[in-house]
Amino acid sequence: MPLALLALAIGAFGIGTTEFVIMGLLPEVAADYGVTIPTAGFLVTGYALGVVLGAPLMTVLGTRVPRKRMLMLLMGLFIAGNVLSALAPAFGVMLAGRVVASLAHGAFFGIGSVVAAGLVAPEKKAGAIAMMFTGLTVANVVGVPLGTLVGQTAGWRLTFLIVAVLGVLGLLGIAKLVPELPRPEGVRIRHELAAFRNVQVLLAMAMTVLGFGGVFAAITYITPMMTNVAGFADTSVTWLLVLFGLGMVAGNLIGGRFADRALMPMLYVSLGSLAVVLAVFTLTAHTKAGAAVTVVLIGALGFATVPPLQKRVLDQAAGAPTLASAVNIGAFNLGNALAAWLGGLVIAAGLGWTAPNWVGAALAASALVLAVVSGALERRTAGTHPRYVVGSGGNGGGGSPAVAAPAAGAAPAHH
Repeated sequence: MPLALLALAIGAFGIGTTEFVIMGLLPEVAADYGVTIPTAGFLVTGYALGVVLGAPLMTVLGTRVPRKRMLMLLMGLFIAGNVLSALAPAFGVMLAGRVVASLAHGAFFGIGSVVAAGLVAPEKKAGAIAMMFTGLTVANVVGVPLGTLVGQTAGWRLTFLIVAVLGVLGLLGIAKLVPELPRPEGVRIRHELAAFRNVQVLLAMAMTVLGFGGVFAAITYITPMMTNVAGFADTSVTWLLVLFGLGMVAGNLIGGRFADRALMPMLYVSLGSLAVVLAVFTLTAHTKAGAAVTVVLIGALGFATVPPLQKRVLDQAAGAPTLASAVNIGAFNLGNALAAWLGGLVIAAGLGWTAPNWVGAALAASALVLAVVSGALERRTAGTHPRYVVGSGGNGGGGSPAVAAPAAGAAPAHH
């Protein structure tokens, strides 16, 4: 794997840290600004919505900019947002800083996926995407716990300054290690938007919303579930989240490895297994050992879908993958928000702290149904048009076309 992927992974590490560390620092931020914790929760919601809106917006703005330069500009925006958050004199300014940082999120992963895929041979594309996303998963193992610890002991503002420094390292790494890539020729907004007329692209994005949403239906409420049902102490939740992060790292790497070999089978197995494990979590959540093992499995199976789904979008939007890739990152955050809302509804309805697990299982099962439909449509198309070209490898300009064939899964995979 090219060293340039390390620079992308560092940027991903910083982005992953700033996205999730706020959840552990809400009490400190709320106390500092004199607002309630639910009000401080807008710092989470605002970031997620910024990703959803910023992914297509920043990608469209960057269509005429060389990809390396655009990645550097996005990291600059990320740095500015975190510095603004760290120095914010009022809650409204802090919220603005979060939104500014979030605008870089979707486009960075979307464009970064295209760049990563273009740096390697066609049969290694999903693995390259997974390598970049390793930065995001490792952030949940190292960055978030350490950032939370620093914020609780030395002040939350220092945490965001450290995250800004991570952004600087990512920016320097991209400038030094990522090769100069020619601006895609003939790229037009209309051309990029045309990808959304492809039913396979839309199915892959719907799988992203539902599949990863299944993970967050459970994980959003992991603290009350583990303390009230499993009997863990409040201080143990951090270590459970570390276990979840370790599962994410493993699942991401496994998903990237097998998606390059058999993309659709990888999706069938990971989504089906995720639905089963989430359903079983309603039982295993009642014991400490069972809960800990299940949390690892949820992280692993959830993130095993990420490289396959992201690559699936890249392949099916061949020739104009950048916007579709970025919007798919927004789809992950849309799934997170939807799942958290649905999980809150079933808890508020009095169905118990483990009820969100059933919501997650239903979402993952729905994603599996869509995956089966997608595979069936692809086989039918391949049978009707044996020479039908389904993708260019998803590198947005380089790489030879991939001819639809059952052995190739027609196009490897996704987050």
